[in-house]
Amino acid sequence: MTSLDGAHATRATRALRRRDLLVGRLIDVFLERGFAELSVAELAAVLRCSKSTLYSVAASREQIIVAVVRAFFRRATERVEAALDAGADPRERVGAYLRAISAELAPASPAFFADLDAFPPAREIYKRNTRFAVQRVQGLVREALPGTGAPGTDAAGTDAAFVGAVAGQVMESIHRGEIKAQTGLDDSAAYAALASLIVARMTPG
Repeated sequence: MTSLDGAHATRATRALRRRDLLVGRLIDVFLERGFAELSVAELAAVLRCSKSTLYSVAASREQIIVAVVRAFFRRATERVEAALDAGADPRERVGAYLRAISAELAPASPAFFADLDAFPPAREIYKRNTRFAVQRVQGLVREALPGTGAPGTDAAGTDAAFVGAVAGQVMESIHRGEIKAQTGLDDSAAYAALASLIVARMTPG
């Protein structure tokens, strides 16, 4: 690599770091205020930067929103996975996973969730992440309740499938806003309640 190539690489790295920091600040604004009513000019004023700086994130307001929402859920997924202790009791790992989701969603305001639901590209991102979380929880439940039935049966395995299916249905209902409509619980509180319910179900005694 020549010195010129090295300089280009350094500038690219710095630009990427600045973009990541900017996206992080935008995530904080979105979680607090939502995004539907915020123009690029208003975002620039809030962050005390130029509109051209914001357009370094993406080429349009809609694309900026998509980039920021995607970054939020990517960050949340990484943190949730990091919260799992491979050496912990498998039953506790299920609860830890759901409680970690609850913690990641806790800073999000009602405005943020309303805007997620109203903006199809952002809603699809949340939907995809929910599907992934459903599959993850079902896998964790199967690990916690392995099939140990008598020959020709698999009672524990069936139980794991049932608990996993129920968890999946509830998580999809949380995503669709049905749990909040019926109980008043926001998404974060609903995930925390689901964690308590599943851990209690899987705890012997």
